[in-house]
Amino acid sequence: MLLRPALELFLDVLRCPLCRTSRLHPERGALRCPAGHGFDIGRHGYAALLTGTRATSGDDAAMVRARNRFLAGGGYAPVRSAVAALAAEPRPQRAAVLDVGCGTGHYLAGVLDRLPDAHGLGLDTSARALRSAARAHGRAAAAAWDAFRPFPLADKAVDVVLNVFAPRNPAEFHRVLRPAGRLVVVRPTPRHLGELRRGLTAMPRVDPVKEDRLHRALDPSFEAVATLPVEYVLPLTEALALDLVGMTPGARHLDPAAPVDGGALPREVTVSVLATAYRPR
Repeated sequence: MLLRPALELFLDVLRCPLCRTSRLHPERGALRCPAGHGFDIGRHGYAALLTGTRATSGDDAAMVRARNRFLAGGGYAPVRSAVAALAAEPRPQRAAVLDVGCGTGHYLAGVLDRLPDAHGLGLDTSARALRSAARAHGRAAAAAWDAFRPFPLADKAVDVVLNVFAPRNPAEFHRVLRPAGRLVVVRPTPRHLGELRRGLTAMPRVDPVKEDRLHRALDPSFEAVATLPVEYVLPLTEALALDLVGMTPGARHLDPAAPVDGGALPREVTVSVLATAYRPR
């Protein structure tokens, strides 16, 4: 397996997940450190850096297919635009962008479109999602990793960290960000997908104190510099509604023996999120 150019751009800052300080180099279809630890580069192009007990929360194949269909239709295009705008201001030169919990790489690709000199790396636990992330953009690489573990990156390695509808690790965000870097966090408001939540009681609700918890987690290390509220009503066909249900974490809470009745789904839904840019303290 040839090393993809986007992944090669991160070799200077990638570190062995086991040694923690050793650099990685390509060798016979894998990334290896001087101690001999090896990590395969799959035929789909992502690096399998995750070792030991595997996380089980990543998107499965059905969720990834639903997510790809929904996002390709532009349903979250305003959210993607807000992420790209916050990541690009102030405009970093030749930026390294890290997307933690990248999923299919949709938002990372949007940032790279906005920053033509940037390159990006997406981290996720889902092998199915990483297959899409590895080819989401010509300047995007992908690697299997658990957001709750110390990242396989050197200190002060990246200019932008993205965290879009994904688990957060504030200490690691701060460690890998350069002093002039920026963290972009996107999370839902209590109104997000409210019509779906009212119709499907198995779907989890947004924690009403989510904002307080986010502030407490980030405030010691980060200062908010800009917030973009994004809210709009999205018309839904039956197919789009089913994909929106199928791509969300709520899909895991639905009874697979009782498929969702498309006729009972709403024909429009409120998309409501907050996108905030932070700078390291």
